[in-house]
Amino acid sequence: MLATFIIGLREGLEAALIVGIIAAFLRRNGRSLTPMLIGVGAAVLLSLAVGIGLKLVEQSLPQAAQEGMEAIIGVVAIVFVTGMILWMTTNARGLKRDLEAHATEALGEGTSRALVLMAFLAVLKEGFETSVFLLATFSASTNAGLAATGAALGILTSVVIGYGLFTGGMKLNLGKFFSYTSGFLLLVAAGLVVSTLGTMHEAGWLNAGQQRVLDLSWLAPTGSVQGALFTGVLGIPPYPVLIQVVGWFAYLIPMCAYLYWPKKLRPDARGAVRLRYAVAGALGVGAVVMVAAVGPATMQSLGAATVVDAQGSQVGTIAVAGSTATLTVGSQANPVDLTQGQSVAHATVPDAVQYTMPVQAATAGLPAQLTLDELVQLNGGRLPVGVNPDVAKGPFTTTWTHAGDRTLWLTNGEVLDFNQTSTIAVTIAGGGLPNPRTLTVAGTLPDGTAVASGSLTADPTHVTRAASAATQLRVDQQERTFWGRVFPGVLLLTALLTLFTAVRAQRRLTSVAEPAATPVPATRRNLNV
Repeated sequence: MLATFIIGLREGLEAALIVGIIAAFLRRNGRSLTPMLIGVGAAVLLSLAVGIGLKLVEQSLPQAAQEGMEAIIGVVAIVFVTGMILWMTTNARGLKRDLEAHATEALGEGTSRALVLMAFLAVLKEGFETSVFLLATFSASTNAGLAATGAALGILTSVVIGYGLFTGGMKLNLGKFFSYTSGFLLLVAAGLVVSTLGTMHEAGWLNAGQQRVLDLSWLAPTGSVQGALFTGVLGIPPYPVLIQVVGWFAYLIPMCAYLYWPKKLRPDARGAVRLRYAVAGALGVGAVVMVAAVGPATMQSLGAATVVDAQGSQVGTIAVAGSTATLTVGSQANPVDLTQGQSVAHATVPDAVQYTMPVQAATAGLPAQLTLDELVQLNGGRLPVGVNPDVAKGPFTTTWTHAGDRTLWLTNGEVLDFNQTSTIAVTIAGGGLPNPRTLTVAGTLPDGTAVASGSLTADPTHVTRAASAATQLRVDQQERTFWGRVFPGVLLLTALLTLFTAVRAQRRLTSVAEPAATPVPATRRNLNV
């Protein structure tokens, strides 16, 4: 409530001051105030329409898009409030003088329409800024009702003060007023930076720097007055993360240094230019250092994955070496083709690479004939469906097939998961069977040879460890991309902007220092002798 009250008071008072100065000037010159009041009313209605329209658009969006729009509104609000603080700090004392100079010029041209337009645009500008800033503050506030009440009270107070200044019944030191409120608004804007960074994370735009670095719950307990002050007014969460702490200091320290550095310690014009060059150089060097210091993220080596059967017993391993993979089961080493992979989501890894291939195993050594008892034993002790022992007494001729599918999932060159499903089928004929029959078998031959259909999989422990390592790699990549690319880019852009302002300021100083050009003497007219 306090934050929105100050916002409404500051923005409303700026508009009220401009309107009051213009109204007083028009009255002194015998002009009607009606056109100006109509322009002011139109600007107020238009500002309300902008605020309501933005809120309705935001509510109509999906949740992620709402967070994104709140982040955009927050950035715009930070820019607005920063510009407002800087402009009023510089122009508050000469505001009345400058407005009256423009008003005199407008009336000198014989029209008051310029003054009406000036009042309309002033109210529209402040109203639009107020709408955006309050929307951002409402989004970060824990109680929208109190926030709206504070804004309304602030605007009403500004109207009362503006009317008092207009009638002469109230005096106000504008320089001190804007200086004091600027300090508070700097804290509010810094808190808005914190909440906007949090909203960017919720929108999925900013996933780096999310490590919790501070515990301020002792300073701002939930439900306490301190909590309402720090969280509700200043926008400081009880558990800020790294990027929020960096953003808070990165905004507040330069702004406070610019506004509140002692005047006697401020450099002169040339010193200010040299300081800008130094700041630009320091920012550029910092960007280069960060790019060089932050290397690429790499995934930890996981080694070979253990392969288990359907009962969970270890039967082999599968490992990747370079561009080849090898499945080792017992004494047999089977190569796995890695030439045709496709990106899929698997085991919580969104960008795993899947390789699938058929398995064709040899059937040499399996019996060419089976007796009825061997067939029952091979079928797990049960007589196969469709075989009548009174008619089909065997022996039966056999045709064996052994086929299946083998699937390997990799993540960043490491084994994520493995699965192999094999099926052994036998087709029996003769022995009294009217027609050949095919059945899947799982049992043991009389000589003790195991004939089984089943599956092989990677050890679930390895799958969990690999998925965790892949997730950590994605987090590391996001962190390193932000701190090694995005953040240095912001530093470099800031350095270029600072360098640009330094060059412009130096050119202005140079043009002022240059002596006035000496007029070229007129060439004497040549006379004919």
